[in-house]
Amino acid sequence: MRFAISFLVKCLFFRSLLVFLLLTLPIGAATLQAAEEKKAAQPPMSFILVRSFLCQENCPEWISAEGRITSDTPARLRKILKKIGDRKLPVVFRSEGGDVDAAYAMGRMIRKAGLETAVGGTQLKDCPVEDTRCQAAIAKDGTAVGDTYSAGAYCFSACPLAFAGGTSRVASQWAFIGVHQITTVYNKVRVSYRIEYKIVNGKKKEISRKEVGRKVAGQSSSTKLGKKATAALTAYLKEMGVSQDVIGLMMGATPDSINIVAPADAVRMGLATDVLAYNERPGMPLCAPDAMAEAICHGHPVAEAPVPAKATVSQAPVQDAAADTSETLPRTRPMDFLVMYHGNCQEECTQWISADGDITPDTPARLEAILNTLGERKLPVVLQSNGGDMDAAFAMGRMVRAAGLETSIGRTQLPNCPKLDPRCIASIAKSGPTEGEVFAGRAYCLSTCTVVLTSGTPRIVGYSAIGLVRPAAAEYTKFFAYFDEMGVRAETYEMMMLATSIEQGNILRSQALDLGIINGIIPYGEEPGSHVCGPDAKESLRCPRNQKAEIVPAAALAN
Repeated sequence: MRFAISFLVKCLFFRSLLVFLLLTLPIGAATLQAAEEKKAAQPPMSFILVRSFLCQENCPEWISAEGRITSDTPARLRKILKKIGDRKLPVVFRSEGGDVDAAYAMGRMIRKAGLETAVGGTQLKDCPVEDTRCQAAIAKDGTAVGDTYSAGAYCFSACPLAFAGGTSRVASQWAFIGVHQITTVYNKVRVSYRIEYKIVNGKKKEISRKEVGRKVAGQSSSTKLGKKATAALTAYLKEMGVSQDVIGLMMGATPDSINIVAPADAVRMGLATDVLAYNERPGMPLCAPDAMAEAICHGHPVAEAPVPAKATVSQAPVQDAAADTSETLPRTRPMDFLVMYHGNCQEECTQWISADGDITPDTPARLEAILNTLGERKLPVVLQSNGGDMDAAFAMGRMVRAAGLETSIGRTQLPNCPKLDPRCIASIAKSGPTEGEVFAGRAYCLSTCTVVLTSGTPRIVGYSAIGLVRPAAAEYTKFFAYFDEMGVRAETYEMMMLATSIEQGNILRSQALDLGIINGIIPYGEEPGSHVCGPDAKESLRCPRNQKAEIVPAAALAN
């Protein structure tokens, strides 16, 4: 250290000494930050209270947290938490990381407030794709309406530390959690002091010290965790219930790279508590143990099949037998088709074709049989399937297009059936349509099911999951020829699939509209297949003879 000293001697009963001291401090301010903070690719994190616009009642709400974590981010979070009061709203993160100390503070605030966290992006209503959180969609009070998405969302670097604060921590297999080494940045600061001494009887004694200047004298950084930083990280992970294995993953990636934590590993280490299912979205709260099947939440409890009362074989009712066998039903089964109705067909009722199950090589023959029984009647085809045989899907799609039928996604529930077997044999009519209900919520059309979905005229969806499938190299020619035939933008679809490392994944409704996979959405207040009347129904306000599905242009749908 260099010292510059000037003396001033006063001839009184004592001598006074004024000293100007310049000190170069090795650590004027030490901060822990992510490497991305240097790049500043994202703006500082902001928080928006968002309400889902995909429902009418009891709609999920969440705190959208997107941007780079800076030293003042905890203060912004504290402000939004004060605003929501005792409400337990999930915090949905999309961030490249930032200041580690700030992330610690955020995680502790979230845990103290008892909030859940998720990895996901937020698309506000009427915002363009390139600006998903546009200012025009945010009200003056900081609230907005929108939807969340998982595909491509990320929580990197310091973000997982804030994410770890959630009482429930979830991400889907199509979102990314990534960690890497912590960079400690040391700022060298030169500080100038004015020090006054007095000398009495030849001895010097300091009587005052005042800082008169401060100047940055350089900066250095290190990725080696010192004892203090290691202790802070270890204590924080233990506090949040996260395994110390995370530290090994962090130290295994340089600040310029990232270690993506696989969903199974994230759950194993406690960084996440669960993986979102294909039909669950970030921002959904954790389901209560007694949540209804229709509740909009994640982690629905597994329904238990009713246990039949003890009785002799002759006394046991038929339905009890059906419920008893449902405990051993396979999770998937070949697709079957039912002509369904809902309502009083003497006055007003809607009808549809329920297509539920895996697509197998003989599925097209089953579809052809059901279409032959209908003749010229054009009932909507309501799909729910994990997919299956691609050639069979091609054949089904061409049959649906030739018949000029509508397609949509929905799950069908027959009355008096257990939840594990929603279309139990006991409730299927022996002749004519079967009574039941259909719902868009928690329904899905994944993998090759989407191939069939694209054949509808129109093809519409509600709050359901739409899946993609990556064709094998040998299938490319016929795959994209089929898409061209159905009016789907095959080139855009191909680019989307090549940009991912997974064989299949789900997409947003806005993306499905843009690609042409669907060409409309189901209006609020309606369910799949709920607008085509049965042949015996009288004309009424609810069931006009010529009512058609509403087609919403892609430009009108943000998500």
